[in-house]
Amino acid sequence: MTRRLPFQVKLFLSLVLFSCLLLTLLGAILFHFIDRQLHHDLGQRARVQASEIALMPGLAERVARRDTAGIARLIQPLRAESDASYIVIGDADERHLYHSESPERLNLPLIGGDNAEVLQGKTIISVRKGGIGVSLRSKAPIFNAQHQVIGIVSVGYLTSYIANINISLLWQASLYGLALLLLLFIFSWMFSRNLKKQMFWLEPKDIALLVLQQKALLEAMYEGVFAVNAERQLILINRAARELLGIEQSESELSGKPLHEVMQIHPAFLSQTDAQEKTRHHDHITVLNQRQVIINRVAIELEPGEPGGWVCSFRDKNDINTLSSQLSQVKRYADNLRIMRHEQLNWTATLVGLLQMQRYEDAMRYIQVQSAGAQQVLDFVSARFTSPALCGLLLGKYVSAREKGVELTFDPACQLTRIPATISETALMSVVGNLLDNAVDATLNAGRPALPVELYISDRNQELLIEVADRGCGVDESLRPHLFEQGITSKPSGDDEVLGSEHGIGLYLAAGYVREAGGSIEIDNNSPQGAIFSVFIPLQPAASTGIFHEQR
Repeated sequence: MTRRLPFQVKLFLSLVLFSCLLLTLLGAILFHFIDRQLHHDLGQRARVQASEIALMPGLAERVARRDTAGIARLIQPLRAESDASYIVIGDADERHLYHSESPERLNLPLIGGDNAEVLQGKTIISVRKGGIGVSLRSKAPIFNAQHQVIGIVSVGYLTSYIANINISLLWQASLYGLALLLLLFIFSWMFSRNLKKQMFWLEPKDIALLVLQQKALLEAMYEGVFAVNAERQLILINRAARELLGIEQSESELSGKPLHEVMQIHPAFLSQTDAQEKTRHHDHITVLNQRQVIINRVAIELEPGEPGGWVCSFRDKNDINTLSSQLSQVKRYADNLRIMRHEQLNWTATLVGLLQMQRYEDAMRYIQVQSAGAQQVLDFVSARFTSPALCGLLLGKYVSAREKGVELTFDPACQLTRIPATISETALMSVVGNLLDNAVDATLNAGRPALPVELYISDRNQELLIEVADRGCGVDESLRPHLFEQGITSKPSGDDEVLGSEHGIGLYLAAGYVREAGGSIEIDNNSPQGAIFSVFIPLQPAASTGIFHEQR
């Protein structure tokens, strides 16, 4: 069995680790600022020295005469007092006349390639690799009496010299950092010990056991919530639950009463079998006080193996259906965007490849072909449908189907000038989206080369007609009467996709929206194979005559 560290030790180690990381970060920032400031200061110091040397009396005449011995006698006393790594004098031809560290480089070219601006009369600061290594250096021009540049003065500090200064400063700062870290260790230990004392020397898992029941009671407080003990007596019911179920008594009046006296509930709910198996249910449809709700149930265990009752949270089924459809729509939008992004990346990769191979004409033709196809679909959808949201959905479904190898075609007679008053825009997109998903899945499941899925939408003849035709596997005759029931699928449970996307919920939600709009759905066989789903929704409110019609 793995030994777990006590809470106090874990907290202490966490604080210590955070303190070390913080000090490391501060040290890195400090080193960065010190190094930058040091480079700035030394650069300015080199600039001042180079400028002063260039103005020394007699230097210009010696440089003009190329008097290397005279230059050496003039500069050598300054070299002894300067902290620079080297001092170099060069002529206008960029050749050494004096080098404080390497006399053998006399008459050899200056190294670094940064003399152009100096020969134009400017004083510069640069970092270059010279004859004795990489250095931070400043170069100043030497002028003659006619103010012409006849030579160059270079004063530099080797980067190794600067690094030694940085290390020295950082070492001093590290001593203070270690002292601060020691204080943080003491503080962390005292803090963790004091916190453990305030927790009555209990570990978090011990506290979790004490509050487990309250946590279970409060986990769904924004919904209707009630809790019962092991004897199925009501121990808690919130205001939302009383309002949803039409219960007028207060919580104190209801506390302790048997559950069946407070509300009408199915006899099998919270049965003895459930108590023995400690089962939990999520999204279970039931009836409470003659109201259809979707309920979640979680068992309470006061001690391991000992049931303490149940906590139930529920919401009106209509609210859950609305929320589920909206979340499903958002998920479809996200999937469509992901597919469009993937296709765009493939398109861009192809274009980049053609450009890298310098096949510019092929690249232009590829751009024209891709743009023409996408623009044609975009122009058609934008011209035929007035709903921007529906246009976005159809474009996304078109790209998604093409990504899967299925062509989505639009009937040339499509038009939608207005959305019926009996159905919302969100509900309409859910109906169209689920029918298209169903058709694409059926086409892919046919086990043969994918044939196009056809879509026709029209608001002529005082009703909205939606037809989705596929040449897939069709709909089994025994399945048709139950096709629009929740959870119905035409595939084995192990398959990734199911008829009515999202494990049988897609067509169920679509049928619910059509029913609420007073419309109907017909299923017909397509020729030579496949199925046609036809949705009829009146443009004005009317009495519903049914939801499912089978055409043979």
